[in-house]
Amino acid sequence: MSFLNPVGPVIDLGVNIDHVATLRNARGTVYPDPIRAALLAEQAGADCITLHLREDRRHIKDADVLALAPQLATRMNLEAAVTQEMIDFACRVKPADVCLVPEKRTEVTTEGGLDVVRYQKEVAAAVKQLQAEGIRVSLFIDADEAQIAAAAAVGAPVIELHTGAYADAEGAAQVAELERVKAGVRWGAQHGLKVNAGHGLHYTNVQAIAAIPDIAELNIGHAIVAHSIFAGWENAVREMKAIMVATRLGAK
Repeated sequence: MSFLNPVGPVIDLGVNIDHVATLRNARGTVYPDPIRAALLAEQAGADCITLHLREDRRHIKDADVLALAPQLATRMNLEAAVTQEMIDFACRVKPADVCLVPEKRTEVTTEGGLDVVRYQKEVAAAVKQLQAEGIRVSLFIDADEAQIAAAAAVGAPVIELHTGAYADAEGAAQVAELERVKAGVRWGAQHGLKVNAGHGLHYTNVQAIAAIPDIAELNIGHAIVAHSIFAGWENAVREMKAIMVATRLGAK
């Protein structure tokens, strides 16, 4: 037993490597290599590697996904839009998990959760196709009761609650957003769903989210990449995992 790997599940860290690829693409070089980042993150305690293959390929490329898939010792969590191109690509790669996310070409980063209520037919078809290939499907949604019920209705076993509003808020507004996330976790549990969370989390706001007992996994990328400039990549991963685990153990 170790602090980062205690006996039994505590809380998982999915390390998002998108912005390692952003740095690489900024100069059109082959470095820094997101594949190397993923493998080092695993060694530093990451429980899975998350990456978003966007339609405009602004960071992660098809070749990155294909090269990384056979090398991972943990599991791949591939984020993808609900388009036939992306669903077919995911079925070819067969990652352990696919997280279906909303996507707009003009956004800097994902701005909100997938509207499962509005696009229930399309999401249900994507879930069915992915599950037929043995892929576990997660839906990235807001902590909204109707969206969570719709996620359960389309057959997705996992939801990832969007924590961006919590991360961006301050003071009383942040307290209110935290309560909304907690309510979303309760609704997810009531529907028998595995509940993950992520977006905008960093080293000084992750604690309140990590303390919520029924959250199984947090997916974090930008904060880790940014901190790694000063602390080193593996140290940045270890620090985030240590904060999450200590918070969860302290909350029990």
